[in-house]
This record gives sequence, C-alpha cells and structure tokens, in this order.
Amino acid sequence: MICVFCGSASGRAPTYAAAARELGKLLAKRGIGLVYGGGNVGLMGELADAVLDAGGRAIGVIPQQLVDREIAHGGLTELHVVENLHQRKALMAELADAFLTLPGGVGTMEELFEVWSWGRLGLHSKPCGLLNVDGYFDSLRTLTDQMVTEGFLEPEYREMLLIEKQPGALLDRLAAYGPRWRWSTDVPSGDGSIGGSV
Repeated sequence: MICVFCGSASGRAPTYAAAARELGKLLAKRGIGLVYGGGNVGLMGELADAVLDAGGRAIGVIPQQLVDREIAHGGLTELHVVENLHQRKALMAELADAFLTLPGGVGTMEELFEVWSWGRLGLHSKPCGLLNVDGYFDSLRTLTDQMVTEGFLEPEYREMLLIEKQPGALLDRLAAYGPRWRWSTDVPSGDGSIGGSV
C-alpha cells in the first residue's frame, strides 16, 4: 500500500491532473494499493478514479466533517470515516508502506512534513517521495538543501526525501528504499509501522 498526499484542487495546469491519472494507472498496473484522503475532488479524485478505472484498489480515509460536505468518493474499494484530521493521518500512515506526495496546498505540505519528521525521529522506516510535476517542488528542494547548509537538517535525513519527475522512477526508488522495505498487498505487517505514540 502506498499513501498519496495531494491537492483537493486540480491546479491551473492540466499536467497536474494528468500526472495524478498516470500515477493511478501505474499503481493499479503494479498491483500497489492506494491509501489517500478519500475525496472525489481535485487531484484526489483524479488519482482515485484512475486507480479504480484500471482495476486497482483504492482506500480512502476521510473525516466525518468532509463526508457531511459531500466530497467523499462514493466508489472506493474501502472508505474509512473518522472523527477528525488527526485520526485520518494516523490511520493513513498505519495502512501505508510508503508515502508519495503530488502537488497540493498547505494541507498536503503539512501531511508530507509530518510523516517525514516521523521518519527522522525513528517512528517509522517508510520512504517518502515527491513527484515533481513540472518543477512544482523545485523551491521545496532548494529550501531543504538550505536547511542542510545552515545546519538545521542532517544530510542523511535530507536524503530520506526522494524526488523524481516520473512516477515510474519514483515508485522504483520507493520500492528499493532500505533493508526493511517491502510492498504489502493487504494490511501492514507491523514491520516499520507508525507506533501508537504518534
């Protein structure tokens, strides 16, 4: 299972939605299940629809508040409705073997930085990747490199954040990450999972 963080908007450029659909098709083709925020809007909806249309498995995790606003995807393999955003993130992290981030806004960045910081603290050993569509994450790459230069981030933790322009290349790097790494086809084995303290 791979957890994908992405925008509830589609962005201005059509390349963002195209990248989400390409990723979704590739996940289904490789037999990798999707865990995501459960919405039917923006890049989230594009991604989930592509997975499902290609015969893949898509699991959504969404707070009741967003279900009440009628943005939950109605056709998912599974939809987990939780009480709040904290529970949403914890369950998504528990279900996932890896984290991949597509372009998005503040919420997407918050999700990325949280799981990356959890990895840095040793709370999990799951890889984190960015799909750098049309250079969307170039400035973030520059910022994280500056963190290293200025002594706020160790180089090895900067290297935990994998960045690629093509979804296939990124999935390959995620799959090759670390000695404890494996794709699960159903539920997490507990090896390297997020602990209860998170």
